[in-house]
Amino acid sequence: MKIVRSKNRMRVIAERWRRAGLRVGFVPTMGALHSGHLALVKASQAECERTVVSIFVNPIQFGPREDFSRYPRPLARDRRLLVAQGVHALFVPSAAAMYAAGFSTKVWVGGELVARFCGPFRPGHFAGVTTVVAKLFNIVRPDAAFFGAKDAQQAAVVARMTADLDFGVAMRIIPTVRENDGLAMSSRNRYLSPAQRSSASCLYRALKEGRTAVMLGERRAGAVTAVVRRVLSAEPSLRLQYAELADARTFEPVTRLKGMIILAAAARIGKTRLIDNVVMRVPGRKGIQGK
Repeated sequence: MKIVRSKNRMRVIAERWRRAGLRVGFVPTMGALHSGHLALVKASQAECERTVVSIFVNPIQFGPREDFSRYPRPLARDRRLLVAQGVHALFVPSAAAMYAAGFSTKVWVGGELVARFCGPFRPGHFAGVTTVVAKLFNIVRPDAAFFGAKDAQQAAVVARMTADLDFGVAMRIIPTVRENDGLAMSSRNRYLSPAQRSSASCLYRALKEGRTAVMLGERRAGAVTAVVRRVLSAEPSLRLQYAELADARTFEPVTRLKGMIILAAAARIGKTRLIDNVVMRVPGRKGIQGK
């Protein structure tokens, strides 16, 4: 596996592969890798002849009171995992390389995609994400990029930017990988104490209860989110930020449920913020099952 720190060298390597007729897959990460990240790598390897993984803890997507300084950075461990996985290149740029002196440009996506869910709780976050992904796409120039469904809103925002700015990158959204008790895998899970870790599984349990209500015939969005809130209220250590329903493709709000929808929630436990979601097709008269 090539360890690449220079933007120019990464461009040269990826261009050499493309000229050889090899399809390049790209997995952008902030490191502290887990099985969810490795699922993205495996998906890239199944589709592409070459896979690039980036590790960059992006400072401009963190708010002033968020966890940038303490975000885990186990680079040696991550490197070993990627070598074992057979990744072809690990791109590890510095903040100085990505944001040189005088950097003053941001890529911003507007509309419902950023107006709800995590948007109000993390102002500036999505602009930080789209800016760094745009830069990474321009450096690696992949044929396909792989993102996790746990960060569904982030993936939708990046997909919108990719389409609007004609990057020509195929977006691949890979299903959420979960712990045995249902907790979505996240680099931030390592912040949790044993007691907090036990309580955190309540988030997915609440979303499943909401999904069950839909599958049993509930079509009022407010009634479904009330189910989620009721389940979470039984866990006093969890502080709910939102539980919302939206169209799964546009993230526009819905009141009567139909088609493909996303039920998402975010909560804090201690100093750790957790997010999760379930996507489902609302059953019609023939009782289509959700995913």
